[in-house]
Amino acid sequence: MAVFAAGALGLAGCSEPAAPESGEGAASSEASGEVTLYTSEPQAKIDEIIAAFNEEQPDIEVKVFRAGTGDLKARIEAERSTGAVAADILLAADVPTFEDYKDQNLFQEFEPSEADALSDVAIDPDGFYVGTRIIPTVIAYNTTEITEPPTSWAELTEPEYADRIILPNPDVSGAAAFNAAAWSLQPDLGEEWIEQLGANNPQVAESNGPVSQAVAEGSRPVGIVVDYLVRDLAAQGSPIAVSYPDEGVPYITQPGAVFADAPNPEAAKLFLDFLVSKKGQEIAVDQSYLPVREDAGSPEGAPALADIALFDQDLEAIAASRDDAVATFNEAVR
Repeated sequence: MAVFAAGALGLAGCSEPAAPESGEGAASSEASGEVTLYTSEPQAKIDEIIAAFNEEQPDIEVKVFRAGTGDLKARIEAERSTGAVAADILLAADVPTFEDYKDQNLFQEFEPSEADALSDVAIDPDGFYVGTRIIPTVIAYNTTEITEPPTSWAELTEPEYADRIILPNPDVSGAAAFNAAAWSLQPDLGEEWIEQLGANNPQVAESNGPVSQAVAEGSRPVGIVVDYLVRDLAAQGSPIAVSYPDEGVPYITQPGAVFADAPNPEAAKLFLDFLVSKKGQEIAVDQSYLPVREDAGSPEGAPALADIALFDQDLEAIAASRDDAVATFNEAVR
């Protein structure tokens, strides 16, 4: 079942929300020193964010370790086995990992200072992480090869799409693993749809980037991919466009969290606050992401978040079923 984001936004009007005066999870307005960020965000994009953050917080130096989600998790586990995680912040597009780490008490509480301005889907109800952008997975198509694009996930199982679809590897892409579980839990899709999709012999690429490139080049004219990559390529002149399926779309929020043993938690919280501030979200929009607050606008060529049907996602159920869902998905599509 899909829900439209309009109901989820629940903004408390256009007034500026008051920052927490004090209390656990609230960030101090002043901090300095170094913070270490572990992230899967592309290097150029995170560099742009840090530069803007330093305009407001010049006394905080953000050091970055960038890697894929799997490598980040391996580094975190290695550090835990020898003591404590060396980083202050985790920012990655893998919600089930954040749910798992939360259950392991690996994060400390964090309350965004402008929480009332954020979409409900960006807020962890337990108060340990915050979504920093909305990243739906959509159907991409080559506008030269496909004259009547599919408008539903169900259509991708039809014979006309046999040997024409490409999608990312859920063993590599955290978003793809999340999607496997999200699809399997949708009553109008489920494992039956995954098996029918597999019968159409989709090609499996290592990540979302090669999927979008293959669609743009036309070697596989239909792709299942995160939407911002399609907008990036279309803006460069590639013959590629997005279809948001009628059943709704799975989405991730690229959460950010502060580690429980963070060496500089106050500075870390200020960085997360900046990510979800109006300025931080305007940068996200400029980087082709859908924002987690309405007052930041939308990327060029993208619908407003309120106009997109999002899956009604149970994050605990997705986290619990992800491994089995990925196994089922791999068996079906390979």
